Amino acid sequence: MLYRHLASQEEIDRAYDPMRGRDGAALVADWRARSARSRETLFLTPDVSYGPTLAERMDVFDSGIEGGPVHLFFHGGYWRALGHAEFGFVADGLVAAGITVAVVNYALCPAVRFGEVVRQSRAAVAWMHRHGASLGVDPTRLSVSGHSAGGHLCAMLLANRWEEEYGLPDDLIRGALSISGLYDLSPFPWSWLQPKLQLTGRDVADYSPLHQPCRVPARVRLVAGGEESDEFARQMEAQAAHLRGQGCEVDSALLPGDDHFSILDHYRPGGRFVDEIAAFHR
Repeated sequence: MLYRHLASQEEIDRAYDPMRGRDGAALVADWRARSARSRETLFLTPDVSYGPTLAERMDVFDSGIEGGPVHLFFHGGYWRALGHAEFGFVADGLVAAGITVAVVNYALCPAVRFGEVVRQSRAAVAWMHRHGASLGVDPTRLSVSGHSAGGHLCAMLLANRWEEEYGLPDDLIRGALSISGLYDLSPFPWSWLQPKLQLTGRDVADYSPLHQPCRVPARVRLVAGGEESDEFARQMEAQAAHLRGQGCEVDSALLPGDDHFSILDHYRPGGRFVDEIAAFHR
């Protein structure tokens, strides 16, 4: 077996293929159109730099509430596709709820090594904690969420040694919502993604949240879609058990009727994810 009960690359690819029955081009086109509307209708500070490279930037959608909470969203794309321009629409419901939103861009594999993607996600949080006041938010009221690969990055944020590595408080993240995340990277060196990701054995060990301690005392919410493959649900429950075993405050839920992409509709105004993220700040 290459990974658990999966004996071939074909089986692994099938188990981790979120595009089953979906038109990928149509999905991305819809996201871009929705995000363009968000950029036009919300108060936006575009492409705020949070690091030295061109990829390290974020679109900040202002809630208009001085000293209000701030939320960082990390997009999916299996660490090798898409960017912040496709995901501005996640800000609509959160801004309406009084939460400023930063939609984070990061460099993609294979242009950078996998560890650099993780480093950039951490740099975005560190920048916001240090400089958020300049954007009118309270950086001590910070939460994060992410979808798919972004869900993985959120989990890695919780595994970081913030005080030791950044001189920041270990409790700088109030809450984390990981949506359809990948917490064990072990199958991907055997998958179609490997030429892009170029994962080493050390990468799998160092960057699998399932193999890392949780060092941030945040409230954690893990969700996956009931229409996704069994592997997404299994990884979610494995990560939930891993966190509970360390005494973390974590809830997990399988959302019936949602696939890997329709699940993002819960960011709409009044949606489930808006309520859950708002609860992080109460």
